[in-house]
Amino acid sequence: MSAMTAASTADDLTTAPATGRVPARRRPGHTTVALHGDLDTAAAPALREHLLRMLRPSGRLLILDLGEVPSCDEAGLAVLVGVQRRAAGLGIIVRIGAPNRQLTELLHLTGLDRVLVVQTAPGARAASTA
Repeated sequence: MSAMTAASTADDLTTAPATGRVPARRRPGHTTVALHGDLDTAAAPALREHLLRMLRPSGRLLILDLGEVPSCDEAGLAVLVGVQRRAAGLGIIVRIGAPNRQLTELLHLTGLDRVLVVQTAPGARAASTA
């Protein structure tokens, strides 16, 4: 069973089914959700529901901080793409932030780095292709 959760240091907390308390950091015009744990088949359904509910109050930008996501499978990728598509229909930009080397490479190999707005740490891309 996966232990995917979302966390932040913000004051605003929301509740997601099957994942318990899921803090989201809200600022004028955007929301940041920091995900923790494997983004996999077990975590995908509850995370998808939670992130889709976050779209309306997120403002024009929803940032998914993946800095603490050690791995991601096809179900996790499907959540990211599905949330991005729904957001685009609402005029909201979804930005993927701080993916680790494995996730950055996975996004590149699948071509999803051309579909999703990915913000990597400086030098992360060069290190993964070296």
